[in-house]
Order: sequence, then structure tokens, then C-alpha cells
Amino acid sequence: MGLLDDKVVLVNGGSQGVGAAIARAAVREGAVAAVTGRRPGPGEALVEELTAAGGKALYVRADLSDAGQAKDSVARVVQTYGRVDCLVNSAGLTSRGTLLDTTPELFDQHIGINLKGPFFAMQAVVADMVGRQAPGTIVNIITSSAHGGQPFLAPYVAAKAGLIGLTRNAAHAHRWDRVRINGLNIGWTATEGEDATQKAFHGAGDDWREEAAAKLPMGKLGQPDEIADFVVFLLSERSGVVTGSVIDWDQNVLGGLD
Repeated sequence: MGLLDDKVVLVNGGSQGVGAAIARAAVREGAVAAVTGRRPGPGEALVEELTAAGGKALYVRADLSDAGQAKDSVARVVQTYGRVDCLVNSAGLTSRGTLLDTTPELFDQHIGINLKGPFFAMQAVVADMVGRQAPGTIVNIITSSAHGGQPFLAPYVAAKAGLIGLTRNAAHAHRWDRVRINGLNIGWTATEGEDATQKAFHGAGDDWREEAAAKLPMGKLGQPDEIADFVVFLLSERSGVVTGSVIDWDQNVLGGLD
């Protein structure tokens, strides 16, 4: 038996990177996976991959910075499968900006994707769970940078730090509804999005992953499939009663100094 047998799992930002890895892991563990994303190409390709392997999957096109689309994507999954048992908010914007050069437009983009989208997706999913008087689980993919981060991540850090507060607040508010809500502060991770960011903002070459890995304690960047396995565990009943936890999933130790 899989950890998520017969569960309906919605993965926001699930068409590539960490989100896609989570969708693959969820299907492997017996779930039906619905993924959202702004670009149909990657989303439809992932669904084709999952169904070809014998799984059940659905792609919903949505811009999660729009609260209406975030809520409508949940409604689409409920309409198709009858419910949402598990939600993962993995969509993220990592474009650069410091305190001094961030424009109001860039700030609003970060708040929209990194905080407002998760807020209203959670609102719709928890309403579905409470309405059915059914338990459920939510995992928010956050970032270790939310503890402070680099100077060039000011709006990103502001939004993700807000998501930490939201995770704990919602977990406390809905503990008696048996809705468990946790967060994962992931570190530097090898994804398609990170590759594009490194090349666009830092002038990185094609070998940047190897150069970065050589400077990290474990000799590699965070791997999406390893993160996905941990997320599936948190979504499943095997993680027990844990709720309101925001876990640092990184190889750098917060507060450790050389």
C-alpha cells in the first residue's frame, strides 16, 4: 500500500521543479495528482507522463497570484474528483530585488505568488475539508532564506516569512478540524527554475551546479526527489499528529558559525 492511497493531492506550481517531483511521488504512493501552473506545455507534459505510467493526473492552468484563479483551481479539482485531501503550495517567484532597488511592482509580484496565492488556495481547500467534516493535510514549500536571506532577496524573504506565519496561524485555527498544516524551509535546490535564475541574474555558466555543489557540505544541492519524499511523508498519516511545524530542510545549520 502507498502512503497516499486514494488521496486527491493538489500541487500548486506543480508543472516543474520541486512541484513536479512532489506530483510524481504522490502518484507513486497511490494518489491522484492535480497540478497547477501558468504554462500549459510543462503541465500537460507532466500529466501525460504520469498517466502513461498508469497514474491519474489533471492539469489546471492558473496564475496563482490572482486570488480568483487560486480559488477556482481548487473548485476545478473538487468538480473533477469530488474533494481535495491534500494541498501542496510549491509555486514560487525568486526574481531578485534588494531593499533599495525593489519596485512596488516587483514587491506585489512576490506577495502575489509567494503569499497571496497560498493564502487563497488554503482558504478554498480548508473550506472544502471543513464542509465535508473530513481531515486533510497541507504542506507549504517555503525557504531557509525566510530566516533572513541574502540582500538581493528582500521581497522574496518578506513574502515567504509571511507564509511561515500563515502556516502556523492556519494550523492553530484548524487543528480541531483535523486539518494538519506544515511548512518546509528548503535550501538551495537543483531545479529548472533555479537554473534560469542563476543564468539570468548571476551570469552563471552551464556548469554552475557542479561549482555550487563543490562548496556545499553534502557535496550536492538539494534534490527535488528527496524533498518530494519528505513532503509525501508530511502529507500522509505516517507523520502522525504533527501540525504547525516549519521544518528547516537544508544542509546549512541555522545559527552555526565557523
